[in-house]
This record gives sequence, C-alpha cells and structure tokens, in this order.
Amino acid sequence: MWSSLPFDLLANIFSFLSPESLACAKSACRNWHECASHLATRCRPAWFMALPNRSRGLFCYAHNPSDNNWYMLSLDFVPIPIRPVSPVGGLILLRPTNSTALQLAICNPFTRQFRHLPLLNVTRTNPAIGVMEISSVNQFGKFNFMVYVAGGMSDAPSGGASYEPTVEVYDSRCDTWKVIGSMPVEFAVRLTVWTPNESVYSNGVLYWMTSARAYSVMGFEIGTNKWRELNVPMADRLEFAALVQRNGKLTLLGGKCGGDACIWELGEGDLWCMIEKVPFELGMRFLGGKGCWDSTKCVGTNGIVCLYKDLGSGILVWREVSDKGRWEWFWIDGCCSIRGQQLQNFQIKGLLLHPNLAHSSLLNDA
Repeated sequence: MWSSLPFDLLANIFSFLSPESLACAKSACRNWHECASHLATRCRPAWFMALPNRSRGLFCYAHNPSDNNWYMLSLDFVPIPIRPVSPVGGLILLRPTNSTALQLAICNPFTRQFRHLPLLNVTRTNPAIGVMEISSVNQFGKFNFMVYVAGGMSDAPSGGASYEPTVEVYDSRCDTWKVIGSMPVEFAVRLTVWTPNESVYSNGVLYWMTSARAYSVMGFEIGTNKWRELNVPMADRLEFAALVQRNGKLTLLGGKCGGDACIWELGEGDLWCMIEKVPFELGMRFLGGKGCWDSTKCVGTNGIVCLYKDLGSGILVWREVSDKGRWEWFWIDGCCSIRGQQLQNFQIKGLLLHPNLAHSSLLNDA
C-alpha cells in the first residue's frame, strides 16, 4: 500500500515528520527518497546559518524558522580554521584560512562530515568564487554542483606575483578541476581586489558585486565563457549593495546613508526595476536608529531574503507567504543566548540552508 501512494499524498504525510524522521524515511526506497528530498527543499523553509567569519573549534548557530528558535552546532570536527563561502545543497562550501593559496572544502554541520576538495591546477591567492548547482540530491544521496574560480594572484614566471587571467572549474561528478578559458586582465584585477567571495547564479550567468565605490556587477556567462559588466542603480550613493537570487531572478539590495534600502530586479535589456523598499520602521529597528547601512550584509534564495549584521543583532526578513500570494516583512531576534547561556557577539557570514541529516556520499568519497 505504501509503495502505491500518490506523490502528493505521501508528501503531505512526510510534512508532519521531524527532520530526524524525514531523514530515516529518505533511506527506505527510491520513491520515498525523491519525495522526502522534494519536501525538504520546497516545503520546509531554509534555516538561517550564522557562521563566524573565521573559526577553529568554535560553534555555528542555526535559526529554525518552523519553531523560531536558535540552536548551537559545534564545529570541532572541522580540523582547520575556515571561512564560509556558500551553501551547496545541504552542504557548506568552505575556504580554509591557514594558507594564503586557495583550497576549498565542504562540510555538513548537522552530520559533522568534512572533506577537502582537490587542489586547483593553478595556485591562486584571493580569487573570486562562484557556485552553480547542477541537480538536487538523487536517489544515491549524491548532490552535484560546480565551483568556478576566477582571477586571483599567482606566481609570475619572472618572479614575484601577477594577476591570474584564467577561469577554473570544479565538477563534483568527476571530482576534478579544469582550466576552461581566459579572461580580460582588468577583470581579473577587479575580481581579485574589489570582489568578495559571494556569487549569485541566475539564468546561466554567475554574478559578483564589486565592493569598490561606485558599485558595479560583473557577470560570467557559463555557456560562452564571456564576461560582461552591469551598472548598479545609485551606484555612487549606496552605503551597501548586495546581490541575491530570488525565485530564479537576479535581485539587488542597496541602502544609502540616512535613506531607504531598496530592492531592484534585473529585467530585459539588463535594466534594473525597483520592486520594493524596506519599511521605514523595520529599517530603523534594524539600524538601531543610526540610519547607517554600511555594515549590512544580505543573503537570499527562493522564497526568502535576509538582511543581517552580526550574531546578536536582529535579522530583517522579506519572505514569500504562499497562502496570501505576496511577500511580507518579518523580524527575527538575534542570537544572544541559548538555553540561558549568554553568547558573545561577533561578525558572521549568514547562509540559508535546508538541513540534511543524511550522510553525503560526496563527503564519504574522501
């Protein structure tokens, strides 16, 4: 009887399960695994993960939107100091900080698994990093993705260092890196000096926001290996500017001193259209009445966009409310204590992650 249940009915039953029980159900058979994976990514809201910018033997903190509680997860299984880069399915892409040359790793903070990715073909320092998901978790527990690395500094043949004008890609399906082409040197310089690690993938293009004032957006078309540059609205007046992917579309958030924070969406002809403003009262609460946006960070994915600063400050959330057919603003209190234990505040990197309690075969391949 269970094997013949319609997919939607089975998904409805699974929606009542705890994350632990849902992980067990995924291991029963291929049909249950597909249904439970679909439910985990589509029906359950993503958790906000707060990781320290640099850590070794510390903790990360996770906010579960279903019960509106913060949880503390130990990172003592991570053998080296790391800096979080990006979510990859139910995993986290990490950048070890014990070496100037880039090497990447992945981990699952819920199953306490960790693994280094293979070394790059070209030794680079401080390149831009982009992530593209290829598929959802399949019936064998394998999640496929690609990591793009562009620019950075490398050793020059004549000695010293020079900007590296190449793009290299890691494919999890074959667990190898490959140099796929060159790039304009001026783009390599800007990606190395002015671009943070955060990237956004949308409609076949990886985008990075340059941190130099005035802000601009750099895009890499994956299918053609071509680069392009986009302007940013009010680029010379914004105190912060960040890119997110919202329901498949490239979305830009920015705020100016003493003014509003606005949200734009990229449309046809690479034109930005303003679609929303942060409500004034919530904006003032988020800024502590100071009216300064310059330390604001942002993360977003399908159905949710979050503005944050540090662990103890609150999170400003713009979220899709499906039963109302619109997006609404919410407030999440910062993580100041857990089970009565006061926590020290620190700078964080925020990620949106769907917890995966199943052991990853990718992490087991090490």
